Amino acid sequence: MTIKATHSVSSLGVTLNEDKRKKYDEGKVNSTVPKSVADMWESLSTEVRAALIASEMKATDAYIAKSSLTRSGSNTPTILSRSSSDALFEQNSSIDSSKDNEVEVKHEKCPVSGATVTLSPVERAPKNVFAFTKTHFSEKSEVTKTSTATVTTTTKVVSTSRGWRNIFSLPISYDVNMVAHGTLFDRINSQLLDATGVHPEGYNTRFAVIDAEVDTLHGEQIRNYFACKGIELTTCVINGGEADKRPKAVDYILDELCAYKLRRREPFLAIGGGCVLDIAGMAACLYRRGVPFVRVPTTLLAIVDASVGVKNGVDYCCCVTNETYKNRVGSFYAPSSCLLDPAFIASQDKRNISNGFGEILKLALVRSPDLFDLLEVHGKTLIESRFEDATLKQAGVSSRIIDLSIQIMLEELGPNLWETKLDRCVDYGHTFSKLLEMVPGADIMHGEAVNVDGFFCVILSYLRGYIDMDTVNRIFACMKSLSLPTNSSDLNLELAWQSCKDAIEHRHGEQRIPLITEIGESICVSDVTEEELERALVFLGKFDH
Repeated sequence: MTIKATHSVSSLGVTLNEDKRKKYDEGKVNSTVPKSVADMWESLSTEVRAALIASEMKATDAYIAKSSLTRSGSNTPTILSRSSSDALFEQNSSIDSSKDNEVEVKHEKCPVSGATVTLSPVERAPKNVFAFTKTHFSEKSEVTKTSTATVTTTTKVVSTSRGWRNIFSLPISYDVNMVAHGTLFDRINSQLLDATGVHPEGYNTRFAVIDAEVDTLHGEQIRNYFACKGIELTTCVINGGEADKRPKAVDYILDELCAYKLRRREPFLAIGGGCVLDIAGMAACLYRRGVPFVRVPTTLLAIVDASVGVKNGVDYCCCVTNETYKNRVGSFYAPSSCLLDPAFIASQDKRNISNGFGEILKLALVRSPDLFDLLEVHGKTLIESRFEDATLKQAGVSSRIIDLSIQIMLEELGPNLWETKLDRCVDYGHTFSKLLEMVPGADIMHGEAVNVDGFFCVILSYLRGYIDMDTVNRIFACMKSLSLPTNSSDLNLELAWQSCKDAIEHRHGEQRIPLITEIGESICVSDVTEEELERALVFLGKFDH
């Protein structure tokens, strides 16, 4: 890379003619500047010196022109000062690039400090590592009044810093596979074994984290599946309740992984409900700083929610506040793949299936009138039949509801996996539900809490004039047909207002509470008041819950 300076210049107080400039670039000119400044100059590369010189000349010319105008029109002097250890830098040079090895210097503005940033790719990693120079300009004016004149002194300070920037885009790609109904553990179906990766011949062991209830129902079938393929399956069985979703559960899995000696690129299986998938995902993220894992959800809620995103985590009990915080410790860590077999739903009781509908209805309210219509008409039958109603299966209704739910979730999460955008419609039902779930002794499941939160937000939308009473009643009727709770004795003003405060903390300074404007459409608001919550609670009490 060649950078050509276009002027002979005065830099750092030393006047250079064209004959001396080359020597100065090489650091061979003795000057009257302080030794610290000369040493700093000599430490710079030739390219940076050339850029500094070119920029200095441009800035000096502009200053002289401005000073001339000032002197001709005013008696007010302007002073340009520079600290001896700082240098003025602004890219003002041409860059020669060869055809075979193009080098692109980038310029940007620092959003925090306002500094001008110049990024130059390094030779060995031009797409990832950049040497940078940051130039920050500041200006201060002081007005001094004397008996004869008013003098304005303007001090301009330009400081530079340097360093390197490393840029790496993490490739995220994982398949969410729909498995033919009831065939996941079928010996002729290789999907489960294939998901555990390709291994050297003779490597005949695998590792699986299994929900305790799932192990009771399907453990023998799972072990037989691998045994018939000549694979020895090591299992780590954990409880899958919300009360068990704690750091110690992650530690237990990590201990078992150490004992098993899981290889760096060897995927392990996580088979269970949402809590087990969250715990196992957290362990996968931590073990050897990240190993692959495969999600196999076994509940309706996990199939449409926990299995399709990249969030993992556990609830955390803080020793300082003596409070437990839901999902306070976690990670964004994608699975290597997901295997979804809807046959697991039939092994759940009706309450658990209804619990799963809490998340599905949430998606319908904020994104899909079509999904809402399906739930409104067929939801009750699906719960009663545990998704095994022959007529609805033949008509494709049950698979359509699951497919729509998963696709909507992926559409919302996919472009925003790391939640850089915090206004998220999929946070509907997740403002007040967190504290509802954490009330000591509360008998409420996640999807149920989400629905209580969701209906409370329906009331907020109505009181704001976003929806009419007919819409409120229609939503309420649908929720009741799905056997979902619409209120909780723990939902009071104190909890509701604290939830808004927690939302401000979690969503970086704003409430960002999703509210529906019609079925299938939503907005995020950040101006909900305590008085508004109180009115909504009073109105909520008028319904026959």
